[in-house]
Amino acid sequence: MTVTAGDLDVRARIGQANQRLKGWEAVRWVDGRPRITDVLRAEVDRWGGIGAVYGVLRADPWSGVHWGNGIPPERSAEAYAAVQEHVVAHSDGGIPTLFVEEVPHGLQALGATTLPVNLALGAAMDADLVEELAAAVAAEVRARGTHVALVSGLDVLRDARWGRAEECWSEDAALAAIMVRATVRGMQGSGGGPIDDRHVAVVAKHLAGQGAGIGGRNGSGAPIGRRELAEVHLPPAFAAAEEHVAGFMAAYNDVDGVPCCGNRDLLTTAIRDGWGWDGVVMADGTAIDRLRDTTPDPATAAAVALRAGVDLSLWDDAYTHLDEALERGLVAVADLDRAVDRVLALKERVGLLDVHPVTASPDPARERATATIAGRAARRSVVAVDTGVLPLASDVTVALLGPNADDVDALLGDYSPPRPLVDPGTSTVRSALEARLGPDRVRHTAGSRLRHPLPDAADAVAAALAGADVAVVVLGGSSRRTYDDGFEDNGAVSGPAPDTTNGEGVDLASVAVPDPQLALLRRARDAGLPVVAVVVDGRPRVLTEVRALADAVLVVPFPGPTGGTAIVDVLFGAAAEGRLPATWPGADGVQPAAHDERLETARGYVDVTASNTVTGLPGPGRAVEVGLDAVTDAITVSRLQAGDLVTVPVTVTNTSDVPRRVSVPLWGRRREPGVRPRRRVVLALVTLDVPAGRTVTAGFPLGRAALGTWRDDLRPTVRPLEVDCWTDDVLDPPPDAVRLRVTDEDGAVAWVG
Repeated sequence: MTVTAGDLDVRARIGQANQRLKGWEAVRWVDGRPRITDVLRAEVDRWGGIGAVYGVLRADPWSGVHWGNGIPPERSAEAYAAVQEHVVAHSDGGIPTLFVEEVPHGLQALGATTLPVNLALGAAMDADLVEELAAAVAAEVRARGTHVALVSGLDVLRDARWGRAEECWSEDAALAAIMVRATVRGMQGSGGGPIDDRHVAVVAKHLAGQGAGIGGRNGSGAPIGRRELAEVHLPPAFAAAEEHVAGFMAAYNDVDGVPCCGNRDLLTTAIRDGWGWDGVVMADGTAIDRLRDTTPDPATAAAVALRAGVDLSLWDDAYTHLDEALERGLVAVADLDRAVDRVLALKERVGLLDVHPVTASPDPARERATATIAGRAARRSVVAVDTGVLPLASDVTVALLGPNADDVDALLGDYSPPRPLVDPGTSTVRSALEARLGPDRVRHTAGSRLRHPLPDAADAVAAALAGADVAVVVLGGSSRRTYDDGFEDNGAVSGPAPDTTNGEGVDLASVAVPDPQLALLRRARDAGLPVVAVVVDGRPRVLTEVRALADAVLVVPFPGPTGGTAIVDVLFGAAAEGRLPATWPGADGVQPAAHDERLETARGYVDVTASNTVTGLPGPGRAVEVGLDAVTDAITVSRLQAGDLVTVPVTVTNTSDVPRRVSVPLWGRRREPGVRPRRRVVLALVTLDVPAGRTVTAGFPLGRAALGTWRDDLRPTVRPLEVDCWTDDVLDPPPDAVRLRVTDEDGAVAWVG
């Protein structure tokens, strides 16, 4: 069935552009049954239908939903069905509503599989694994009855102080684009056609530039130019558009003073007219209402957003004033119809207009399989910055210290649902060590909180260190939320709790490891033991003193509930396969810092040495050799514009006696006439399974995305330029770098004129 805006009266059209309800307020679980509420009844009656309902299944401290009052996983379809039956029965033309849920790293609902955060998957640098995970999660989400998943991934990490760093894949736009492409392909399936019942529509967030906020403050302005916007913040969105992503979420921030929700140049001229994409643009929560600081009243705010290209609100009051905006001539009916037709097209794409009864078949075996894939991802995300005393001997006695040593919540990241009271699938570093060595050989005490000393801890720390063979100190941060925290209207914590250091609304002025945690490292060092530091966190941290005090350092972005096992496996000899997905700064004042900064004539800081900053290490790992071959193809502008690829050959040799899965990025420095080069960028990424003692040959395919540039109107294009390519994890091209030349038709790169 095809429905268009013209089939509805104006009141019902406005209803289709609204997504005001918090789903947990629309249906309650009472006496073992779902009951719709007066909140839902009033909203449907007001508009004769509703475009989408957000968060029927959402469970977390902000929603107040937990295992005691939430919807049991196996009853998800019943809750959705109760809402849908009411909406269809009371809407103009019987049009069903879309069910929208948060899926930042797994569905944010009771019983759902929690994955490693994006920053961890960026460290793993395995696009095939990301696609596999995305497909598994999509099947799990759709089996609950959900139509649309809100998926983090467009934000590029440009400042470690930002609390939402964990939601980013990397500071590198190309790496983020690779991972977004894999995510959309895995969750939606290939192509731009219908989305079947094993996949889910993706709304990718956030568009755009949120990672460039001033001082790392969430939602603050991005004072960047169009080149910076295009080169750093738009490639992930462009990759998603090429994969026919169902929607984008317009961000809170402004770009050079223009709020994203009111930015027609971005939301219409660039992504629709320029890129040829025609999905749904959804506002971030209450983002349209925030336009009131640039407009005189709600109707004008609604008009600005609608004309800019926002099709669907999220919890906003402003879009309930669209009737007034029409009456005052602030928008035309055609503007409203365009938005409504996009919402209806999404409903048709997920099959909702043909078959709207909610059917679901949660499958515990499938969810266990997803958890297994997530465990593999956690292992691949562990980064060994220093390996001095690793691997540990199999018969050691361990003094296990640190606030993150025995805390499942500290492994999970923000936007995580509450876990069951009994969950045998989880592992902390403590539980995994005890499983490997036995409880008698693991002497544990926390020793400190994340940001504050732990009173009367000195004796317990001394007792743990006495007689141990090695100290393992598990440091870092946590995005833990509690049901007593205060929250803003959009769900961001209004003030971090004592043990919350990460997540939305938890921006830090300092990214140094807090001194109470460093004091534990000093105690372990003073005891004369070998020291292993494990930094579990969702943002880059200053590692300078950590590396000085520890013999070995592992960095582990929030790895998910099986992270303890992944960490302990690496402690005892498993390969640490991750790379740092962003720059870990050498000191607090080195902000922002990124491996792809432009070359500059400045000398840097006189009080911080460059060697204190850690970027990208340690490479593919011990016993792996990578070689790059020259390219003989002539690469012309017209070839790349036509979609042709050039392949840079690469060989990967595994000299060890065990098979390895190796991810190898191709670094590049582009020299575009008249533009100061970035130090290096990721051009491409290959992941190979290399048998023990064998060599595998592959190639880096490079096309317009890797070798092209951007026009002033935010469209990708190709111009003559030169690119140096290499695989060694160094910031400057080595002597054996492969040089590519993109030329015009007569073979020239015009550096003058």
